[in-house]
Amino acid sequence: MMVTEPSGQYISEFSEPGSTAVPWADVEQVLRESEMFWLSTVRRDGRPHVAPLPAMWLDGKLHFCTGAHEQKARNIESNPRCVLTTGSSSYRSGIDVVVEGTVAQVSDEPTLTRLAQMWRDELDWPFEVVDGQFRDPGADDHRAPVFAVTPAKVLVFGKAPYSQTRYTFQAS
Repeated sequence: MMVTEPSGQYISEFSEPGSTAVPWADVEQVLRESEMFWLSTVRRDGRPHVAPLPAMWLDGKLHFCTGAHEQKARNIESNPRCVLTTGSSSYRSGIDVVVEGTVAQVSDEPTLTRLAQMWRDELDWPFEVVDGQFRDPGADDHRAPVFAVTPAKVLVFGKAPYSQTRYTFQAS
């Protein structure tokens, strides 16, 4: 699948003198190499919900799974907009990334098979693909829908020097 590079804008108002925009290649590296993300969704009554989970960057989208009964899955049912964040816990080094977008369930076998292989290779989590979902073979046939977040905007925060870069994506 061909993915086009987003349009980037260096935000000088929130950046230190001498800093520069973080290149998209560096952002993608963080998205590919991060194991844990924080998923923010909104409950039906408007209260926020935040949970840590692993996610995989594939074909220009962030993918995660969760049990259909979990709060985040119920929130997504009523509001597909969400935010995933990752980065460095250091104050003076690294890059923090905030991905804002819309989430949709993934059920096609080829994509799920690729994602299951990524979970196995990167996290040693042996999901199987069954009926358009992941199945955890070690958890009494526990099934988990898989979701993909299509980014609308990505905010990138460089540290030392501090910088902010905004990437936006063309609607497809």
